[in-house]
Amino acid sequence: MKKFLLSACLAGENVRYDGGNTRIECETFRKLVESGLAVLVCPEVDAGLSAPRRPCEIRGEGGGGSVLDGKGEVIDDEGRNLTEQFVKGAYMSLEKALENGCSVALLKHRSPSCGSTLIYDGSFSGKKIEGKGVAGELLARNGIRLFSEETLEEAIKYIEEE
Repeated sequence: MKKFLLSACLAGENVRYDGGNTRIECETFRKLVESGLAVLVCPEVDAGLSAPRRPCEIRGEGGGGSVLDGKGEVIDDEGRNLTEQFVKGAYMSLEKALENGCSVALLKHRSPSCGSTLIYDGSFSGKKIEGKGVAGELLARNGIRLFSEETLEEAIKYIEEE
């Protein structure tokens, strides 16, 4: 089985922006986490942001890629620019993945850090667009295969492959 990077909120840690979690309730998944194969990350908390914290979204076309390329920014709902913390957290997540030999990541869907296919559009209106979060994009650029809780069955099969 493969070691995998896992958004800490999906494992039940209270690190989300609202101070809660989005624990996955699945027996097979629980056993994978308990096996020691999961390397937990929360790019935002790892970079020094608190839980709870203001909701954040990526502003700029291209999602997390635009942020990494210096063309986009991450802002909170009060207009505060948190791009530096999100980029720092993304690199911390990549470092953990590489140090632990993780070739796959199971990340929180729609997160400005961890999103793997969908994120919010930066308007704080609830509108979703295609794109990756900052950490998701950096991990993908470095060959880490991304999954979300919405592709959990596929992720479990991939992780369990020898």
